[in-house]
Amino acid sequence: MMRSPRRPRFSSAVRTLPLAMALVAGGIPCGGCGASRPPLFEPDSAMVHVERQLGFGPRVPGSAARDAAARYLARTLESYGARVTLQSFDVADPYRPGKLRLINIIGNIAPDRSRRVMLAAHYDSRPWADQEPDTTLWRTPIPGAVDGAAGVAILLEVARLLGTSEPDGVGVDIVLFDGEDYGREGDIDNYLLGSKHFAANLAGYRPSCAILLDMVGGRGTRVRREGFSYQRAPALVDYIFGRASALGLSYFEPADGGPMIDDHVPLLQSGIDTIDLFAYGYAAWHTRGDDLDQCDPGLMGQVGTLLLDVIYDFRYRRP
Repeated sequence: MMRSPRRPRFSSAVRTLPLAMALVAGGIPCGGCGASRPPLFEPDSAMVHVERQLGFGPRVPGSAARDAAARYLARTLESYGARVTLQSFDVADPYRPGKLRLINIIGNIAPDRSRRVMLAAHYDSRPWADQEPDTTLWRTPIPGAVDGAAGVAILLEVARLLGTSEPDGVGVDIVLFDGEDYGREGDIDNYLLGSKHFAANLAGYRPSCAILLDMVGGRGTRVRREGFSYQRAPALVDYIFGRASALGLSYFEPADGGPMIDDHVPLLQSGIDTIDLFAYGYAAWHTRGDDLDQCDPGLMGQVGTLLLDVIYDFRYRRP
């Protein structure tokens, strides 16, 4: 993620490869699909997944730690009953000679259903701790607990619960992006590598909506209305924040948070209604302090509770 005061422009540097996904096309949004009682989100279970991701070390694209994390995430989704596909692709590495191999992880739950909700987060760690006061640390990677692992962990716990109690009438696609945070400060073209490739290779895939998690669950943070989401998909933003309010989830504040260059932007540009549930105010952003002790299980639990409520009583209708 990169803070942005303006609408971003993206390069076409990502090489287009066939999308090895058997996702169901269609997904015309409609409401009234029938409510089923959502299971209880368990924050402690999600925290286990944060700790395990951190145990691999910084998940920098192209590293052995990233490879190990990708295997773990894919196996975990499969164990929860998802049909898993690895979307691998190469880009020219902008900072060293050669190619950079990136891996998006896609888990389809109830893949036969045409009405679909996409849930996403990035699992890579930033290679540059460039918000450290000590500039000698800028070339060291961050652990990526809140900035990556927490959002992924929430989605894994959601996947586990979906495997125990399938919702009525809606399928769920969990997409874990690689290469979100690879760009150096100010180098916009080399952020969002995984989501740009995914959005360029949809192959007819059209979910009713997409919900992105980023920076959620960090101590001292609050989720607010992200600017690009509200500009391009205001009805979805109103719907999601309305559900949070109805549930009494104090983590979600219906105030303007400002625009963020994040993985939702390529999805919005491809025509998918997408909301970035972005948590503002994280003090350890892009520092080596972004570690396990910065995760707040209670806040992660509120995010998971909202997602389950939306999925199990899905009523969003695109205007």
